[in-house]
Amino acid sequence: MSDRSSSLRPLIVASVMMSMFMVAMEATIVSTAMPQIVAHLGGLRLYSWVFSSFLLTQTAATVIFGKLADLYGRKPIMLTGIGVFLVGSIFAGFAWSMASMVLFRLIQGVGAGAIMPVALTIIGDLYPTRERGKVQGYLASVWAFSAVVGPMIGAFIVTKLSWAWIFWINLPIGLAAACGFALFLREKTRQQRPSIDFAGAGLFTCAIAALMGALTDISGTDRTTLAILAAVTCLCLALFVRQERRAQDPIISFDLWKRRAIAAANGAGVVIGMVLMGLTSFLPMYVQGVLHRSPIVAGLALTMVMVGWPCGATFTARAFPRFGLRPILLAGGLLLPIGAGVLVFLTPDSSPVIAGIGSLLMGLGMGLVSVSSLVLIQEIVEQSERGSATASNLFARNLGSTLGAAAFGGVLNYGLSHSANAGSANSDQLRDLLQAQTTQVNTALQTTLQHSLHVTFCAMFVIALVSIVLTLLVPAAVTRRIGEVPAE
Repeated sequence: MSDRSSSLRPLIVASVMMSMFMVAMEATIVSTAMPQIVAHLGGLRLYSWVFSSFLLTQTAATVIFGKLADLYGRKPIMLTGIGVFLVGSIFAGFAWSMASMVLFRLIQGVGAGAIMPVALTIIGDLYPTRERGKVQGYLASVWAFSAVVGPMIGAFIVTKLSWAWIFWINLPIGLAAACGFALFLREKTRQQRPSIDFAGAGLFTCAIAALMGALTDISGTDRTTLAILAAVTCLCLALFVRQERRAQDPIISFDLWKRRAIAAANGAGVVIGMVLMGLTSFLPMYVQGVLHRSPIVAGLALTMVMVGWPCGATFTARAFPRFGLRPILLAGGLLLPIGAGVLVFLTPDSSPVIAGIGSLLMGLGMGLVSVSSLVLIQEIVEQSERGSATASNLFARNLGSTLGAAAFGGVLNYGLSHSANAGSANSDQLRDLLQAQTTQVNTALQTTLQHSLHVTFCAMFVIALVSIVLTLLVPAAVTRRIGEVPAE
C-alpha cells in the first residue's frame, strides 16, 4: 500500500466496515422477512435454498477472489465484489418467483465471496501486526451489531414497506463503501500480466457446489442423487488437483496449505464454523421447546455468542502483543469445549441464564481463536500471498458451517428417531411446541426433544474438543516470532 493509503487508513477502515456490514446484515434481515417473501412468491419447497444458495457461491468464490486479489490488487476485486453484490440485491428485490430469488441470491453470494476475504486482506496490508488485532476487534463488532439491528430493520421493513427493501437497502451502503475505496485506497501499479487459472476456478466451483448441495439437504436427498453429487465432487476434486499442479498461477497453492501453522489455524476455523452452526440452530430450539421460554428469551440466550465474539476479538487485539498468540489460541481452544460442556448439562429445569453463559463462553472462544488465527496466517505469508491465505481461513469457516448443519442435523434426526418416546413425536407436534401453539405441556414430546438436543450438544462438545488439539499443533516458534515483530 502507498503512503497516501496509510494516511487515509481510518477512511479505508470505514469503507471496509460498511462493506462487511452490508454482507453481515443480509443473513439476519433476510431470515426475518422470509415468511412474507414466501407468502408473496410461493415455492415453499425452495425456502432453505434462499439461504443455502448464498452460502454455496460465497464459499466457492471466497478462495477464487482471494487469489485474484493477489494477482490484480485489492481495489479492483473489492469494487467488483461490491458491484456484483449490489446487482444481485437489485434483482432480488424484483424477484417474481422463488426460483428467481434463489438465482439472485446466488449472485449475491458471489459478491459476498469477493468482499469478505479482500476486506480482511486490505486490513492486513494497511496495519502492522501489533495494530492489526485492534482493527480486527472493530470488524468483529460489525457482526455483533448486525445481529442486533438486522432483525429490527427487517421487522420494520416488512411492516411498513415492501419486502423488496430488505435487498434495496444495500444500495446506499454499498455505494458509499465503493466510493470510499475508489477515492482513498491507493495501490502500487502491478507491472506483470498474471495468468488466470480459469479451468481451476471452474473445477473448484463445481466441486464445492456439488459437495455443498449434498451436505445442505443430506437428509432430504434420495440416495441416487446423493451418490451422483458425491461422484461429481470426487471427480471435480481429482481434476482440480491435477490442474492446480500444472497451472502457472493456481487458484489454491498447495504449498500454502502444507504449512502446519496455516493448516492448524484453518482446521480451527472449520471447528468454529461447525459449532457456531450447531449453536445458532439448536440453542433457541432448546430454550423454546424444552425450557418453555419465549422466542425473545431464546434470542437473548443466542445473542450472547455475538456479545462474546467481539469481546474475545478485542481482548486478543490488546493482549497478544504482551502475551503472544499461542496462549490466546490455547485459551480460545479451551473455551469452546467449556461453553459446549455447559450446554451438555442443561436440563428441563435449567435457567436460560445457564444457556446464555454457555453461549457467551463459546463466543469468547471463537473471538480469541478467529482473530489470533487470522493475524497468524496473514503474518507468516508474503504480501503477494496474503489474499489467498486470508481467503483460505474464511473458506474453512464457511465449509465448517455447512458441515455443521449436515452433521448436527443428522444427529438431531437420529436422536428423534431413537428416543424412547420417538413414536409419540411428529413434525406437526414439534412445530407447535416450538411455536408455543399449545397451552398444555406434552411431557413425552418434551422428553423426546430434550433427549435429541442433549445428544446434539454432546456431539457439539466432542467437535469443540478438537479445537484444543488444533491450537496445540500451531508451532510455538511461529507464534513467538510474530510476537517479536516490532510495531511499524
